[in-house]
Amino acid sequence: MASNTGKKVVEEVSGFLRVYDDGTVDRTWTGPPQAQILLNPVPPHQEFINGVATKDLIINPQTGLKARIYLPETTTEQPTNKLPLLLHFHGGGYCITQPDWFMYYHFYTNLVRKARAPCVSVYLPLAPEHKLPAASDAALASLMWIRSLALAESCEPWLTTDILDFKRVFLIGDSAGGNIVHDVAARAGCTDIEPVRLVGGLILCPGFLRSGPIKSYMESEESTMLTRDMVDKLMDLAVPEPSATTKDHPIISPMGPQAPLLAGLRLPAMFVAVGEKDLMRDTQLEYCEAMKDAGKEVEVVVFDSMPHCFYLDKIGMELDARLAAETERLIERVVDFIRSH
Repeated sequence: MASNTGKKVVEEVSGFLRVYDDGTVDRTWTGPPQAQILLNPVPPHQEFINGVATKDLIINPQTGLKARIYLPETTTEQPTNKLPLLLHFHGGGYCITQPDWFMYYHFYTNLVRKARAPCVSVYLPLAPEHKLPAASDAALASLMWIRSLALAESCEPWLTTDILDFKRVFLIGDSAGGNIVHDVAARAGCTDIEPVRLVGGLILCPGFLRSGPIKSYMESEESTMLTRDMVDKLMDLAVPEPSATTKDHPIISPMGPQAPLLAGLRLPAMFVAVGEKDLMRDTQLEYCEAMKDAGKEVEVVVFDSMPHCFYLDKIGMELDARLAAETERLIERVVDFIRSH
């Protein structure tokens, strides 16, 4: 298919992404217009709005790696204990979405406010321009930037040792970002990150997959924002060389045959949120069982009748009271996990 510029589309992920024959990529949304609001960027605001301020900054001048900081407002009536820190990796099948999109903004401002935990959300490099493990490399680099703050080698006024407890850092990720949480935690386990301490990973509706038939993947209902064809194409675009075993890539399938043995990894406690109607429900639960079999600490919460990344659907919440209630339950469980670690 040719575009109006004369370039030929060689791959398309419905609604989200088109790859042209010259290697360029167009990520203009072409799906249902009513979904556009979820994808619109929210400008940063350094003043507090509904108890949260945000700003964007470059955290690695050499690579141009950026992040968005969410800072909760504190008052003199609140405890004076230093705050935990969340390091967030967005989803999008390694190929799409940005941390400033409204779907992330509405959820993470709410979470940051209720958890009283600042959040650093990383603008991960996207495939196909930047194939795996580029996103994980950037995510690890962001953790090392956090370490540089703890060592006072870098400076960010919103994230100082006066404010933060760098021994209570949590990784958190949505969908494919949940996969990045696992991979970064595993890599951090054999990397000097002192004085930072990872005490937990929050893996929300992760994009865990594998080759071979998966019952939930074949039988669960698709949506405009997530179809089997979309997932298959995104995974092929994400890996260096797509093949019949693309989904066994160690980041995509951390419990699979190409990944390091879980028992040999130093991992923090993990919280895994699973939507009962998620296409990837079965492989999410396979990961949890594999982690438990390897002697790792895993808290699993299944959200009844919920689809993939249900909590990011602000439009749906306004129409469906159950979706809104389950999102609040997710936030409560995440906050409980943070406070108990």
